[in-house]
Amino acid sequence: MDNFLHKIKFLVNDTSLRKRLLFILVALILFRFLSNIPIPIAMGNSLEDLLQGNSMLGFMDLLTGGGLSAISIMMLGVGPFITSSIVMQLLTVMSPKLKALYHEEGEAGKKKFTQISRKLTVVFALVQGFGLIFYLQTEGMIGNISVFEFLTSVIIITAGSVFLMWIGELITEFGIGNGVSLIIFAGIVSRVPASFSQLSAMFQTKDIPLYLGFVILAILIIAGVVLMTEAERPVPVTYAKQIRGQRSTGGVSTYLPLRISQAGVMPIIFALSLLMFPQMVINFLSKTSNEFIQLLATKIGAFLNDTIISSIIYFVLVFAFTFFYTSITFDPDAVATNLQKNGAFIPGIRPGNNTAEYIAKILTRITLVGAVFLSLVAILPFILQAVLKNQAMALGGTALLIVVSVVIDLVKKIEAQLSMREY
Repeated sequence: MDNFLHKIKFLVNDTSLRKRLLFILVALILFRFLSNIPIPIAMGNSLEDLLQGNSMLGFMDLLTGGGLSAISIMMLGVGPFITSSIVMQLLTVMSPKLKALYHEEGEAGKKKFTQISRKLTVVFALVQGFGLIFYLQTEGMIGNISVFEFLTSVIIITAGSVFLMWIGELITEFGIGNGVSLIIFAGIVSRVPASFSQLSAMFQTKDIPLYLGFVILAILIIAGVVLMTEAERPVPVTYAKQIRGQRSTGGVSTYLPLRISQAGVMPIIFALSLLMFPQMVINFLSKTSNEFIQLLATKIGAFLNDTIISSIIYFVLVFAFTFFYTSITFDPDAVATNLQKNGAFIPGIRPGNNTAEYIAKILTRITLVGAVFLSLVAILPFILQAVLKNQAMALGGTALLIVVSVVIDLVKKIEAQLSMREY
């Protein structure tokens, strides 16, 4: 308790940290303000009824903090930026040139990589904006508009998405934590009052056991996410003893902490974004004049909207992205090289390639545990929706997972900043 109060006091007294936290707060308030400004052609309209029958659009509205249901200038949220990031990360696997640009060319290479991601974000925002406006028009949410008004609306929401990407990057640079994750966190938290209102409106005395069960499940999810996020596999490391002149260094034994959940919440966000993009394309194609394309899109849409099918696809995507994101963020070869350069070794394992293979083997095993856990928790909302027939509870499960993971990550980064300043 004393340690906690000491950290709070240090946080209050540290000017730099206060400025960072204040910057995050101002940026998120700006995001919430802009999320409630509708585009001109949709003044007075709302998508609440449409979202009730479409789980994927419901997830998109969740990630945009209600920006979609309000048909606001931020209705695309950070979706295009996330899609762009996924595509760029996939391309690094297929293109040795991009991989070298990201991993080997230092800060200059990462800046070029980021620039390409930004340009791709604009392309995806234009495509998604066009498909979304067209879909809303066919659903009667937007009246008959001219080509100029249509294109203007697409440009407005594209600009909103790009502006949100910029805010996210500013938060990452001048604030604390991942800007995109914090924007999604702010959007989810802003929807909490509406979710409680929806649940209370449907509340009946006979549903008390159901609500209690949901609360218990929520507590278990929070405990599980905290446990898996903090869990790590220690790999023993020994530094070789070196004698330089009259001084003796090294000979110290420590350990290399390998987190079970290296990827954090990013696989969930990636999977949701990847699930929503095909849905938008299918919605667009189902309204075309060509009967064959319309029929095909309708059948594919019905197939993907099936709870069991969507749960399986979601599970596989989260599982795959957990491994994929871990492989990008943690390089066993680089760790083995750094250990060798610093005169460190793992007892019983030869330095170099053998060490890299040993670390990779352990990482694969613990990531398998983390991926299965994350995937199971991710599909719980679909199971709840199928059993309870209540979309509010289903969305709440996914929201809880994202919020807890982001909060844990933010707290750890703040503690790291405090420790760095104390020493």
